[in-house]
Amino acid sequence: MPVKRISISQTIIIVIISLFSLACLLPFLMVITGSLATENDIINNGYSLFPRHITFMSYEILLLGSNRIVDAYGISLLVTVAGTVLSVFLTSLGGYVMARRSFKYRNILSIYVIITMLFSGGLVPWYIVCVNYLHLKDTIFAMILPPLANAFNMFLIRNFLFSIPEDIYESAKMDGASEYRIYYQLIMPLSKPVLATVGLFVALGYWNDWFLGLMFVDKQELQPLQLLLRTLVSNVEFLRSSSNAADMQRISAQLPSESIKMALTVVTIGPIIFLYPFLQRYFVQGLMVGAVKG
Repeated sequence: MPVKRISISQTIIIVIISLFSLACLLPFLMVITGSLATENDIINNGYSLFPRHITFMSYEILLLGSNRIVDAYGISLLVTVAGTVLSVFLTSLGGYVMARRSFKYRNILSIYVIITMLFSGGLVPWYIVCVNYLHLKDTIFAMILPPLANAFNMFLIRNFLFSIPEDIYESAKMDGASEYRIYYQLIMPLSKPVLATVGLFVALGYWNDWFLGLMFVDKQELQPLQLLLRTLVSNVEFLRSSSNAADMQRISAQLPSESIKMALTVVTIGPIIFLYPFLQRYFVQGLMVGAVKG
């Protein structure tokens, strides 16, 4: 079997892409090395790929609250998984309805969804509705329900579904399939690329969110990981900037406020790194087709 030769232009492209990939990897490596560097090295020499003195003090500080971190990890995983599944389901339903040319009011529905992207009811009315009417205060649903229906994701799915020939819908109708059966057994299997793309967007949003926990959750056992880590960083910064007592300044001076931020990043970024490789093959295809087709 003859060996396929690589041309000079292909070699140049491979080299350029490889160098670009390494450049994208450098910030992540600097985050890891920054989490292992001492506070003095970061202050005096800045971040580098090779720390002069390696220390695990930042991770030791995180381990002091390991029980709360484990609980917060569980809350964040539950919120991310449940929120992603429900959000993808609802947005795919909305995108499917807006993509059905036989639906009489699909243009009116599309305009309504666009309006929600352009105008907001405001933070205070939104908070009142969530707390006084939906009673989401101090519940796990407070971090799941508010971001469920995303207008941008609906249009992304709708535009992707426009690329599916209308003949498929008509043939399924002639065979006696209902709209629900067409949606579940026919259209959704064909929409895996855009669903994986939207799922990745939604999962990133849920995993990185701390605002909803700050707004609605006062119970420590329900705090997500991002809110807990944000509180930890805020407490370290407060101790370092406090001038109330000499002992507090002495203790706070030993706290690695810069390296602990890097350690927090390493702790929180793990699940997303493992998630992305499974969705990578769908990501580009779903994003490009969903964005271009209309």
